[in-house]
Amino acid sequence: MTDLRDPNGDENDSAIPRRAAARTAKLASLPLGMAGRAVGGWGRRLTGQSAQDVNAVLSAKAAEQLFEVLGTLKGGAMKFGQALSVFEAAIPDDMAAPYREALTKLQAAAPPMPAKQTHRVLAEQLGRSWSSRFAEFDDDPAASASIGQVHRAVWHDGREVAVKVQYPGADEALRSDLRQLQRFSRLFQSLAPGAEVKPLLAELSDRMNEELDYRAEAGNQREFASAFDGDEHVLIPRVVASAPKVIVTEWVTGTPLARIIADGSAEERDHIGTRLAEFHFSSPERAHLLHADPHPGNFMRTGDGRLCVIDFGGVARLPDGIPRYLGQMTRLALDGRSTELMSLLREAGFVRSGTELAAEDVLAYLAPFTEPLAGEHFHFTRRWMQKQAGRVGDTRGQDFRTGRSLNLPPEYLMIHRVTAGSTGILCQLDATIPARSIVEEWQPGFAD
Repeated sequence: MTDLRDPNGDENDSAIPRRAAARTAKLASLPLGMAGRAVGGWGRRLTGQSAQDVNAVLSAKAAEQLFEVLGTLKGGAMKFGQALSVFEAAIPDDMAAPYREALTKLQAAAPPMPAKQTHRVLAEQLGRSWSSRFAEFDDDPAASASIGQVHRAVWHDGREVAVKVQYPGADEALRSDLRQLQRFSRLFQSLAPGAEVKPLLAELSDRMNEELDYRAEAGNQREFASAFDGDEHVLIPRVVASAPKVIVTEWVTGTPLARIIADGSAEERDHIGTRLAEFHFSSPERAHLLHADPHPGNFMRTGDGRLCVIDFGGVARLPDGIPRYLGQMTRLALDGRSTELMSLLREAGFVRSGTELAAEDVLAYLAPFTEPLAGEHFHFTRRWMQKQAGRVGDTRGQDFRTGRSLNLPPEYLMIHRVTAGSTGILCQLDATIPARSIVEEWQPGFAD
């Protein structure tokens, strides 16, 4: 622990490169660098190197640059990288390894800001005597996030706490990054074929103000903590104190989900995957909220086997829970009832008036997504997710044309993305879980 009254670090250092021109230049280097490497790779192909060897080198270098740029920029760039990381499971195995490593790093890595700058933010947010509220405070960050970093400390009453401090300039950086990233959405789509990159960026922009306001995040976390208080399977750390750019919560020690993905046993993967699915499907009913930032950096496994959930900056408010329509549609697709499914899709706004679609084509498009619910247990694998991403992304196939003809009403957008993200994590975990019983219990309309 460091002396709270002896700060160190250069006062002029900045946690986030704040000049718009500098940030734009870094982001622009991604497509330029990839294009340059593609030309170089073509040259090496002419000299006799195999396509497989050349592509492996290009993928590794592109991934390295992706991590370096998105990770060091933090802000919207890093948040976008974290959101993309859950779709890593959809990337074909022969080109996934370097992206897997780089995108996974983005879930928890970023350069720290200097201690003196951290102290300055704490003084602005908690008052000049902020240090008196802590018995101890570790100046070295224990973890980092897209717009802030987390310090381990001891509250004045002896409780171990996590102190999340927002980077100065995070608001400016977030806005600048998201504007620039939208210009390169086609490039990023090729890196994550399982993700809908354009709407993902639009949603991140819409949620920007929520992400920046730690008081709102604290309110969300309090609601989740209340809903899951005493739960045997899920732990939500309690909020101790909050301000617009600082939030103090109870400290929880656990095994990061990324580590379980990397080297956890089959039993650990199945166990935590089940807890994740239960949390995802039960939250709208229990808390009337949906945790809207599903990436492995936001989940841990505690020593007693519970799923610890952190970071509530982005949530979907669902006062009536998950719409019953979704459960009904899922069951109709699972049962192969194409005519009834088509009628319900039109009624709920998933098929626009005047759009001509064959009921059997729509069933063929949607039914494979219900495979996890066909039996008592389902094994979520990267191969399964790659198959689904390839099927709906094949521009020559009927499923691609059907998918483009369907409409996703705005009120379902976040639910759809969070479900896709949670499914991506289950595939990264390679988990076998009782998906059907979880959906039957918590998804209105499915068991009707």
